[in-house]
Amino acid sequence: MHVSRSWLCVCLTVTAGLVGGAISGSLWSIDASAAARKGKTVEAERFVLVDASGRQRAALQVLPSGRVDLSMQDAKGGDSVKLGVEADGSASLGFFTPTGQRVALLGQGSDGHTELLLSSPEGKGLARLASTPNRESALTLYDTKTGRARAGLGVAATGEPALVLLDHNGRARAELSLTAKGTPGLALVDEQGKPLAGVAKIPEPAPASR
Repeated sequence: MHVSRSWLCVCLTVTAGLVGGAISGSLWSIDASAAARKGKTVEAERFVLVDASGRQRAALQVLPSGRVDLSMQDAKGGDSVKLGVEADGSASLGFFTPTGQRVALLGQGSDGHTELLLSSPEGKGLARLASTPNRESALTLYDTKTGRARAGLGVAATGEPALVLLDHNGRARAELSLTAKGTPGLALVDEQGKPLAGVAKIPEPAPASR
């Protein structure tokens, strides 16, 4: 019986070792798989991409304001493109000259309005295309020297289009418009805003009474 008990103890010890090894191997496999999956994710507040000489060419970071900012630089280190999302959800994409002047900006506000702004290398506005959440849209063209608006074309949410021309001081001098039903209107004014000429919108005739 003594031999039998010893043999039983040996068998139990070996079996326990095998089971323990199997469990250990299984746990190691699970841990390795989890580690492999986690290894595909890198968490940080800032990432920097550099070229062969160690010069920064791009950076992705979260700023203290909550803005997520992605910037890409040229070989001299100047910002060429910047993409950002603010904490409130508004977003923008900007393009810059080698001197750092922004020449194009595409943006969307947190309220849903969108804009495309084009500027000269000197920073003067050239054109602006915008739309609002209520489906209004407008195109504004600017003086290349002064940056003042000189022409505007827009369509109201009701479907009424209008063209406005402005003088060198930014004052509206001429307007051509149409009602939703196609009735035209034209107005010309002087520098003080006094009417010079125009064609009034003729009101729709009331239906004849019976």
